[in-house]
Amino acid sequence: MGVVWLNGSVVDQDDARILVADRGFTLADGIFETIKAVGTTPFWLSEHFGRLQAGAAAIGLTIPFSETCISDGVDRLLAGAAEDARSAIRLTVTRGPTARGLWPKEAASQPTCVLTVASSPATLPQDFVVCRSTRRNEHSPLSRIKSLGYGDNILARREAIERGADDAIMLNTEGHVACATVGNVFFRIAGAWVTPPIADGILPGLARRRFIAELGAGESSMSSEMIRKSDAGFVCNSLGVSQIKNIDGRDLPGDLGEIPIPVVYSP
Repeated sequence: MGVVWLNGSVVDQDDARILVADRGFTLADGIFETIKAVGTTPFWLSEHFGRLQAGAAAIGLTIPFSETCISDGVDRLLAGAAEDARSAIRLTVTRGPTARGLWPKEAASQPTCVLTVASSPATLPQDFVVCRSTRRNEHSPLSRIKSLGYGDNILARREAIERGADDAIMLNTEGHVACATVGNVFFRIAGAWVTPPIADGILPGLARRRFIAELGAGESSMSSEMIRKSDAGFVCNSLGVSQIKNIDGRDLPGDLGEIPIPVVYSP
């Protein structure tokens, strides 16, 4: 039986209880971060907590625990992990339980804070399609934070699987490339690495920022036609990198041999 950290206490996951009136459950009213760990070492924890605070401020949510307390919770969950074990820690904060309604007068509540840990296998090259069924809303502030509302991403992943691919490239309402369902995207076009700008409705990823610096990548809007003509591409998030093997059945022949992945993913 595994354990979780729930509101400051480590408990068996089968004994963890969250009220059915919690707004994270009823309205996806909350935020989260996914943190990489190897052995007992979490990566970029302070940066994740800083982004969590920014996301909380964007939706008027209070983080009920300090960074020090969260860090202690992470250490307790990772205690005893094998030296080379790759883990994904998820930190979730919801607004907690309130009376029924979209924003009732009693909306102020006691937030719920949960830490979980799971194994994180290495990623493999993947087949992609350009999503047709939904779009990323670049006008919404939620497109730039890790909101619990992942409905559009789920629809896009479902479409990709139904079309025989592994994942989907999501466009925004203007038809510009935004992201994959669970990460930022980079493409090599005419010999230069490019990634969509934040204004196109993307999460300002922690790995993304590091890859921009290491690759000297530019930030520019891209059409689906442009990325189909690229010779290499990858998806990155805090857990790692996945090579884009092809898009809509067209192979991307380039490899990622020159990508400084070990440099980017250091604690």
